[in-house]
Parts: sequence; structure tokens; C-alpha cells
Amino acid sequence: MVKWLQEHLTQKQLVLLLSFAVGILSAIAAYILKLFIHLIRYLIDTFLIHGEHYWWYIICPMIGIALAAMFVKFVVRDDISHGITKILYAISQRKSIIKPHNMWSSIIGSGITIGFGGSVGAEAPIVLTGAAIGSNLAKMFRLDQKTMMLMIGCGAAGAIGGIFKAPIAGLVFTLEVLMIDLTMTSIAPLLIASVTAAAISYFTTGFTPMFELTNIEAFALGRIPWYLLLGVSCGFASLYFTRGMNFLEQRFKRIANMWVKIGLGGAVLGLLVYLFPPLYGEGYDAILTLLNGDPFDTMAYSPFVTWGHSAWVIIIYIALVFFLKIIASVATNGGGGVGGIFAPSLFMGALVGFLCAALLNLAGVNVPVTNFVLVGMAGLMSGVMHAPLTGIFLIAELTGGYHLFMPLMIVAVVSYLTIMIFEPHSLYAMRLAQKGELLTHNKDRSVLTLLKMENVLETDLMTVSPDMTLGQLVKVIAVSKRNLYPVVDQNGELQGILLLDEVRNIMFQPRLYNRFTVAQLMSFPAYILRDNMPMEKVMKVFEDTGAWNLPVVDANKKYIGFVSKSKIFNSYRHVLVHFSEE
Repeated sequence: MVKWLQEHLTQKQLVLLLSFAVGILSAIAAYILKLFIHLIRYLIDTFLIHGEHYWWYIICPMIGIALAAMFVKFVVRDDISHGITKILYAISQRKSIIKPHNMWSSIIGSGITIGFGGSVGAEAPIVLTGAAIGSNLAKMFRLDQKTMMLMIGCGAAGAIGGIFKAPIAGLVFTLEVLMIDLTMTSIAPLLIASVTAAAISYFTTGFTPMFELTNIEAFALGRIPWYLLLGVSCGFASLYFTRGMNFLEQRFKRIANMWVKIGLGGAVLGLLVYLFPPLYGEGYDAILTLLNGDPFDTMAYSPFVTWGHSAWVIIIYIALVFFLKIIASVATNGGGGVGGIFAPSLFMGALVGFLCAALLNLAGVNVPVTNFVLVGMAGLMSGVMHAPLTGIFLIAELTGGYHLFMPLMIVAVVSYLTIMIFEPHSLYAMRLAQKGELLTHNKDRSVLTLLKMENVLETDLMTVSPDMTLGQLVKVIAVSKRNLYPVVDQNGELQGILLLDEVRNIMFQPRLYNRFTVAQLMSFPAYILRDNMPMEKVMKVFEDTGAWNLPVVDANKKYIGFVSKSKIFNSYRHVLVHFSEE
């Protein structure tokens, strides 16, 4: 079948056909994941929770974390957390190759985690699943790296389009977050995958949007200042989300023992769910409660329900839920669960929108709570993911209309601009950006990211030892084709470099052959590069030092070769031509 298609279809036709297949498979994967989550919840509600036995809601998240952690440890035997970051890493560093197990492992791991009440989202795992489907289909048909990258984008677009029934959001998510370039070559496959997945989702789950609303108020020009205020609030909330999540994750990573992680994560999550039930699961039920104008229902089954039903009580309660959500999410993933930050960002955005609206109404400013809740979701997503278009179109499609386009655009853009002052990269990308491993829309940086040290390393230079005499050096110079000589000791460690120009005036004086040694004639390089150094940093070193050639050593300071600026430029031009082809 594969061979027949390759023989009878052009490259363009094959890509379009594969994008259609990726869209179908991504939508099916999204449907299976949602079905799996609902099945687990149905079994828990039917067989564990009878009458007032709500304490099972405290125990179940701990069980889910433990089961997911053991599944990952003993079955998958690979890290499947941080799905979007893994996709970005595959695009930037693994030639767009994603392991085959990612086509199913994230579905099972996240299904168990979320089904049992883990405080994370299913969207990032299903995006990784869709991207893995696209990558492995492209690999099956032996497509080149650039086309594999496009197929990963098709899988991601299909996953978002399928799980949210939001085809436009699927497209712009791929362009903004995964940083696939929008060209005439890429637009058609991405649209086909996204629309196909959304159509399959309509067929399996109906046309009803996730948040079907009838109480949205029309946009009023007089409320623009308050939407600007909400945008700034979402920007700072995004900063809290990003830095808080990153800080807590680093603390969990320091715990080496898996069982300690499971116990700690499960205990923290169970306690938080007991005190604040909205932290149970993805949080979409709590969002619907706020949208329907019943904020006090979020306090049901909480010990704090005895506080009363005043406006300040619900404001304080919702504020506490907001600040504790990142702890619940990190406890879930850090403890061993599998899930993403898509749903938590929507959840916390809804809380920010509610809090802003509630405080403004208390201050005598009349603003619609429902509008602010929805727009707040777009604002926080825009800030956390650095994806304002994704936030705008996702919320517009989730509500089944575009009544809030103006406030959505205002809040999403202001939130994005606010967090950009403090964080240049999204939570997904910052881990790779810090290592210089992130592919971006900046062509120069992208090409340098794609270049690897082994592509530009020169190993044809003849080495000399520091105790070699000038006479012995002259014999080496006579057979060498280069004018640069790394000085390496008997252990293979670099001691310095020797340039032909530095000995040219004495190399034809035999009386000096035994007077000088290489150790006396060598000099130290302006900088010594490491073999794992990102190419963007290598270029910065060349610019700072003004050098044209620099030596490279490994982690043990063993000499392995040289890198020249001209070699980098030649490789850069070659990659740029391939990278920029339409």
C-alpha cells in the first residue's frame, strides 16, 4: 500500500492525503481519550460513591496518580509528561521524530490520571498523541524532515480541532505554539487535518459546543477600560502560573524516589480536593457553574461552605482556589500523573475573570460576569502559551459564536504584551529556550538551532605535543595542509594552539630547531568550545572574541576538533535553503 501510493501520487498529493488521514486518526484518539475518562468517572460514581461517601473523591486522585506512575515506570518506560514541550523538542532536536509509543501511551496515562480526578488537562496528551501519529505516518512513507514537521503540525491541529470541536483554534495553535511556518505549502494540510478532525468530533459527540451560552451580553465601548484591566490582570496571573509552575516542578524533580513522589503528590492533591472540590479533575464543571451564574455551587461539599453566602466569602474562596490550582496540578504531574496545563490555564483564567467582575461590581461598576469569565479564559491562555490568536479563536469556538470578538482580542493581546515584559518564552518553550534547543519563527535562530556541532566540526588538523621541538614541528608543517595546530598532551587534553604565522620567521633557522619547544611557542585560544554547546551560543562566542577558528573539547576536556566561522556559514547557507523552500 505504501509503495503503491508513493508510485502513483505526487509528493503534494501524498501530503494532502496523509493530512486527511492524520485528522481522522487524531479525532478518533481524542474521542477515545474522552470516552476513557468518562468511563472511569462513571465507574467511580457508580460503584464507589454512594450517598454521602464523598471521601472517595479524596482517595481517587491518589489512586490515579499511583496507577499512572506505575504504568509509565513499568510499561512505557519513558517520560511522557510535558507533551507540548516534547513535540517542540522533537521538531528542534530529533528531526521531527516522535517515538511510536506516544501514539497510545499518553491516552492511557492521562486517561487514568484525569479519570480518577487528577487536577490536569487532557489536551496536551492528546496533542502529543496526534503529533506522534503524524510523525510516524510521515516516517512510514519516508518523507523528509521538513514534511515530517508539517505532519506533526497536522496531528496537533487535528487533536485540538477534535477535542474542542474548534478547527480554527487547531490551526492557529499549531502556528503559534508549535511555530510551524504559515506558507502556501503548509496551510492546506493543516486546514484539512483540523477541519477533518472537527467534523469527526461533530459526528461522534454532536454539534453542541462545550460552553453553550445564551446570556452573553453585547460588547459595549464603555467597558473597554475594564477589559484592559482584565487583560493586565490575566498577564500577571499568567506570570504567576508560569513561574509558580516552573518553581514547583523543579522542587518535585529533586525527589529521586518514585514512591515518595507518589505519596507526596497524592497526599497534597487529596488534601486540596477535600478543602476545595473545584480542584478535582479538569475543572470544566466549575467553569460551567461560574458561567451559569451560580458561583456558590463551587463551594458545595467544601468545609468552607459554613462561611456563609456573602459576596466577599465567594471572592476569597475563588481566590484561594486560583492560587492553589498550580499546586494541585504540579502535585498531580510531579507525583507521577500524566496531564497538561491546557485545562488548568482555562480554569484559572475563568477564575480571574470572575474575580475581576465580582470586585468591579462590588465597586459599583456594572460588568457582565459571564463575559468576563469567558474572556479571562482567553487572556490567561494567551499569556501562559504566548498564543493570543489561539486564546481568541478557541473561546469563540467553544461558545459557538463570535459575540465577544472585540473583548477577546483586547484581553488576549494585553495579557500577552504584559507577560512578554517578564517572560520571553511560554511555559512550553522556556525549558528548551534555556538550553538553546528551541526552534522559533526567527529564521536565523531556527537555522542555528538545526545546526549541530557534529555538522561543522573539523577533525583534519594535525595535532602536536607540547614537548615537541621546533625541528620536529617543522617536519609536521611540511606535510600538513593547514596552518593551525592544536597542542595536545599525552592524555589527549588540549594545552593550547600554535599558528603557522607565529613560527614562520624562525622555522627556516636550523640553529634554533633544538632551542625552542612547542610549549614555548604555543598560545592559548580566545575561547574553548564544548561539544554540547548550542550553535547560537557558538556564534555569539565568535562575535564576542573576533576569532575565526576555535577548538572544541568534550566533557572530560579531551580535544576533539576545531570549528571555523567559514564552515558554520557554509552549513548555515545549506540549511537555510532547505528550511526556506516553499
